[in-house]
Amino acid sequence: MTRFSSDEPRATNDEFMRYLAIDYGLKLTGLAICDQSEKFVSPHSVLPASAELTDKIIKIVKDENVEAIVIGQPLNMDGSKGPQAKIVEEFSNRLKKMISIPIYFQDERLSSFGAEDKLVERNLTRKKKKKRLDALAAAEILQAFLDSKHSI
Repeated sequence: MTRFSSDEPRATNDEFMRYLAIDYGLKLTGLAICDQSEKFVSPHSVLPASAELTDKIIKIVKDENVEAIVIGQPLNMDGSKGPQAKIVEEFSNRLKKMISIPIYFQDERLSSFGAEDKLVERNLTRKKKKKRLDALAAAEILQAFLDSKHSI
């Protein structure tokens, strides 16, 4: 398969795919997934940082029949790339060497705020909220990506 970057054109509205979103973090990485019709986005899991992170993601890609990956790109509010964006790009480059499906970037500014808003409504302990936050942030990233894809 051909590798893609965020600079390449996205699929048209007629091409539906199963996407896995990644909200990469130095301690925890949140994952979310959509169905084949791209209508339903669901938080998937939160994985701790470890040397096996990419292997675990690749296993999920295979097990869930994922056709493309969307990685949240943490840009500064002015749109520039800060230190965390560079860390995410390094992670993306490691993942690209191990997998041959398209990888896209999606601006993740404010995705954590959207995820936190959704958790406020639930009656969860602080610990449980923190555990789910990264997967919900990944779901926010994936939903934003799909919304922009379908608005083309």
